[in-house]
Amino acid sequence: MNLSRIAIALAAAPLLVSAASAHVTLERREATAGRSYKAVLTVPHGCGTSPTTGIRVAIPEGVFSVKPQPKAGWQLATVSGPYARAYASHGRELREGVKEIAWSGGSLPNEHYDEFVFVAQVDASLAGAGQIHFPVVQTCASGEARWDQIPQAGSTARLERPAPALRILAASGERPAQGAGHGAAASVTKGDIVVAQPWSRATPGGARVAGGYLTVANRGAQADRLTGGSADFAERVEIHEMATVNGVMTMRGLGSGLEIPPGATVELKPGGYHIMFMGLRRPLAEGQTVKVTLTFERAGTVELDFRIGSLGGRSAPGGDDHSHH
Repeated sequence: MNLSRIAIALAAAPLLVSAASAHVTLERREATAGRSYKAVLTVPHGCGTSPTTGIRVAIPEGVFSVKPQPKAGWQLATVSGPYARAYASHGRELREGVKEIAWSGGSLPNEHYDEFVFVAQVDASLAGAGQIHFPVVQTCASGEARWDQIPQAGSTARLERPAPALRILAASGERPAQGAGHGAAASVTKGDIVVAQPWSRATPGGARVAGGYLTVANRGAQADRLTGGSADFAERVEIHEMATVNGVMTMRGLGSGLEIPPGATVELKPGGYHIMFMGLRRPLAEGQTVKVTLTFERAGTVELDFRIGSLGGRSAPGGDDHSHH
């Protein structure tokens, strides 16, 4: 290449960088299924030279418990609606929630940069989804820009106005996204089954049993069943249910296991369905991690790392534990 061509290439380089960074994007572009995620939408420019006066983002299915962050000088509004299916969150079943967020009434000059923030939960069922997208409409004092193009599967074509994309990490062996969630263990995928946030409580000396908790998502078209498992620190691993009948708390073993319906997410939690580690061979200490193998009728065996939380804890270690002990 002669000197004149080199000069032309160098002169064009800043323009290429500018074009590549001109899109509305997510600052952190990876998240782990079954964990929480802080989304930061970055807006580096207006529409042409016109200042930005509004940002509207659509929330994809599988992202729930959405909470937007207000911005000084901007009006905040949300649109809620039903989810395609129920999601489990802190012991509750969520069937509807925020589907769209809009910040409006502000003025972000073309020469300036700003961020628009919300937090949400990424459902374990999104494990293996690859990428999900958050279409954005950027309204300006003059005109608008729609960042809503989603690539077709297998396509390598360059999109002029791509929707902000989020890569989902979930399969065993993939690294978790830094800063996502509250420190709970990463999800593990086996066939159509996705297991997320496995944890247990610390046990006092001499205890012979302990409970295990997690969420199980079935992404397949057929039901599966969690039947039991094994662990080197316990003689047996069983599936149990705790329920209140006529004001009396009862617990029973599920001899045939726990059904995981197709397309459903089932939460095993204190006070409900749970795993029982029977005949403990040693105490479980807060802060340690123990290995457990669970068995499913269709998916087979799934190896998990259970994190041990506090004695009497009500949620996964590092989460919103509201117990008092």
